[in-house]
Amino acid sequence: MGEGADESRGRPVRWGILATGGIAAKLAGDLATLPGAEVAAVGSRSPRAAEEFARRFGIPRAYGDWAALAADPEVDVIHVATPHSAHHPAVRLCLEAGKPVLCEKPFTMNEAEARELVALARERGVFLMEAMWMYCNPSIRRAVELVHDGAIGEVVAVHADFGIGGPFDPGHRLLDPALGGGALLDLGVYPVSFAHLLLGEPAEVSAVARIEGGVDLNTGMLLGYASGAVAALTCSLRGDTARTAVVTGERGRIAFPRGFFSPERFVLHREGSEPEEFAGPGPAGTMAYQAAEVMRCLRAGETESPLVPLDGSLAVMRTLDAVRARIGLRYAGG
Repeated sequence: MGEGADESRGRPVRWGILATGGIAAKLAGDLATLPGAEVAAVGSRSPRAAEEFARRFGIPRAYGDWAALAADPEVDVIHVATPHSAHHPAVRLCLEAGKPVLCEKPFTMNEAEARELVALARERGVFLMEAMWMYCNPSIRRAVELVHDGAIGEVVAVHADFGIGGPFDPGHRLLDPALGGGALLDLGVYPVSFAHLLLGEPAEVSAVARIEGGVDLNTGMLLGYASGAVAALTCSLRGDTARTAVVTGERGRIAFPRGFFSPERFVLHREGSEPEEFAGPGPAGTMAYQAAEVMRCLRAGETESPLVPLDGSLAVMRTLDAVRARIGLRYAGG
């Protein structure tokens, strides 16, 4: 990271945003609330889209191509917020330009693409992190600490679901296999990542799905672990599920309410005790926590985040690949 990102010299971390969709807009808005952060530039394949986005958020520079954004010397880190299918080329371009990257989830379309990007980042010594904002949420972090401290005993089961109700327009990106559409990559990555956070990589993967038009609309996953634990996970584009999660141990459980992937609170249930509610320090639904972790890493000279480790992102991609293999879902390129 360039010296302009060194807060000790009175300058903020200067962000570039690559893409102009809803996720890019959310991060731009959340960065405006984060001390020490500044959105310096936006890049898109459409000059008009970049200019409109820049006007909307008061961003000083707009570029009509990705390479120009990656080459901007006044940008310290780039957030890649493209559709899934463009993550690999966009991140590669930024890394080759020496720019640190926060890449939206799912990391890539498959584990092979992710492995290539991780190897490149490590070879170049450039920061790279998947934007799994759930891992940076204070309530999630506190719950993981409680589990690791033995608050509920050995974990025996994880349950999590994420479904949204349609119908969607025929041209919607979620129904487009060329863009990595379907429930699994867009929504299922959250339950899978949640289970990984508590149990690691599964030893066994089973899955069933309804597939139409080359994308999965309703998918169920059962993951088995060497410890004997199991994870029952679902994702759907056909119904608005509860979007909750529960971690069950031998002596209790931790329950997250709707929106488990960005919670404000959770409840700890233990045998012989009244339920205990834990509340986080701030509002749910903000991407500022993950942005703050990126900035901390850059200022510390770290090229990987301990909260969202690259090896973990690779493991999640392997699990998603295994699920796709079980349900017979293929995208172009793998």
